Amino acid sequence: MNFGCPVRKVTAAGGGAAIPVKPKLLARIVRSVVQSAGAVPVTIKFRKGIDESLLTYLDAGRIGESEGARAVALHARTAAQLYSGEADWSAIAALKQHVRTIPVLGNGDIFECWDALRMMRQTGCDGVVVGRGCLGRPWLFGELCAVLDGNEPPAPPDLGGVVDTMREHARLLAEFFGEPQGMLQIRKFTGWYLKGFPSTKKLLVPLHLVKSLAELEELLALLPRDVPYPEIALRARRCKDGSTQVVSLPEGYLQCRDEDVAIEDPAFLDGG
Repeated sequence: MNFGCPVRKVTAAGGGAAIPVKPKLLARIVRSVVQSAGAVPVTIKFRKGIDESLLTYLDAGRIGESEGARAVALHARTAAQLYSGEADWSAIAALKQHVRTIPVLGNGDIFECWDALRMMRQTGCDGVVVGRGCLGRPWLFGELCAVLDGNEPPAPPDLGGVVDTMREHARLLAEFFGEPQGMLQIRKFTGWYLKGFPSTKKLLVPLHLVKSLAELEELLALLPRDVPYPEIALRARRCKDGSTQVVSLPEGYLQCRDEDVAIEDPAFLDGG
C-alpha cells in the first residue's frame, strides 16, 4: 500500500502522504488490509512526513510492523519535497534501527545499480525500491540482480537495443490494453527511452502522438542502431521536475491527528 503519494488532489482529500499524519487511522487501514489479505503478504510505503516540521516515518514503520505488514519501505523525502533535492538516506538508517522484526526497504535516488549497493551499505536496509530510475531503463533490474549476486552488471544497450526494448514494450502494452490504449501508454515512455541520445529530439513529437504499432515501427526504423548508451542519461531526471510545495491538507486535519476516521467515514461527515 502506498502512503507516500504527495499529489495535491490526493493529500487535500486526506489520502496518500496525509494518512500517516493520523497514526490510528494508518493502523486501522493496515490492520484491515492485513486481516483481509490472508496469506497474501502486505507491504506499505511512506515518506518521511509532511515536511521537516512534521515527520511521521518512525511511527509509520512501527505501525506497519505491529499491524502485520511483511515489510516497510521509506521514500526518504517529505511530501513537501515532492521529487526535488537528494533523498535523505540517514532517515532510512534511522528507520532500520527503529523497525527490528520485518525488512526495511529504502527508496530514493536509485538511478544505477551501484546506488543500491551504496544505500544498503550506508543505511543497513534490507533492500531497495526503484522508482523513477527505471523509467525507460527496464534493464536496470537485471543490473541490480547482477550486482546483488556479486557479479559485474551487463553493459547498457546501444540505441538498437533500446529500440528493440521499446518495440517489445509497446507490443506487450497493446496485447494487454488493446492497441489504441496501449499506444497511449507507450507515448509517455518514448522520451524516457531516448533520453540523452543525440539527434533523437526531432522524433519525440511524432512518437508522442503515435496511434498504432505500425506507425511506431516506422518511426523507430528511422533511428540508427550503433549509437552507444549516453552516460548522461544514467542519472538524468525522469518524470518529475525539481519543484517543492506546501502540502495541501483538509481543513482542520492537523487539529485532529488522534482520530482514526477517514474523510469519507460517516463519523467524519457527521462532524463526529
